[in-house]
Amino acid sequence: MKKFVPFLNRPPRVAVVRLSGVINGAGSGTSGLSDESLAPLLERAFAKHKPVAVALSINSPGGSPVQSSLIGARIRRLAEEKDIPVYAFVEDVAASGGYWLASAADEIWVDPSSVIGSIGVISSSFGAHEFIARHGVERRVHTAGTSKSMLDPFRPEKEEDVARLKVILEDIHTVFIDHVKARRGAKLDLSQDLFNGNIWLGHRAVEAGLADGIGHLVPKMKERFGPKVKFQKYGPKKGLLRRFGMQAAEGALLGIEERAQFARFGL
Repeated sequence: MKKFVPFLNRPPRVAVVRLSGVINGAGSGTSGLSDESLAPLLERAFAKHKPVAVALSINSPGGSPVQSSLIGARIRRLAEEKDIPVYAFVEDVAASGGYWLASAADEIWVDPSSVIGSIGVISSSFGAHEFIARHGVERRVHTAGTSKSMLDPFRPEKEEDVARLKVILEDIHTVFIDHVKARRGAKLDLSQDLFNGNIWLGHRAVEAGLADGIGHLVPKMKERFGPKVKFQKYGPKKGLLRRFGMQAAEGALLGIEERAQFARFGL
């Protein structure tokens, strides 16, 4: 009977979604990761060819906490709606928002040298008020609302602005911690401080419960689903200019920023 219905012999298929780059805020163009850019890829990955699993190939130093949350929530919603397990495989780094994405998976697998963690929140800026004063530039700002011009980089820093910012950062940090605890649960070694922004490599991340083991995508999926498993890859398509090695100034600046984000982890 089977020889007349050849599709019954089809090997299992794993959808592979590559999540590589900085997680940018909405409206940041085509570079980096955002929920808007990843939505069609994830929808297809979970629906097309009825995969037995979705594997996330992650290499991200983090970025926008909101976009990290939106992408992670989409992954969980699709996994539960389609009843498909999700496995995360970390390459160089899954830190900060990158780890948020990894923890959306049911299992996290890492390389011995992968950088994991950085469960914290950071806000960085600059102060240029002395520079513009030396050059005879006067900063003029008019607002309605006492908090409208908070942390203006062209004016001296105010203690009350810093205090307000710290409250915001702590609130975002709490949301991040709650997400990791909800996803990793009893696997976490809470005898050590996992949420102070520290990072771990490979085996130490496994010992801390931030990852499930050392393993790479293809051999681990073959181990789980058999040697005949097939892989269907999904990733963002390059625009016409990028295909020919040309980028607009905005894209070049985003590339520099992304390079700086990776450099924070020695990459």
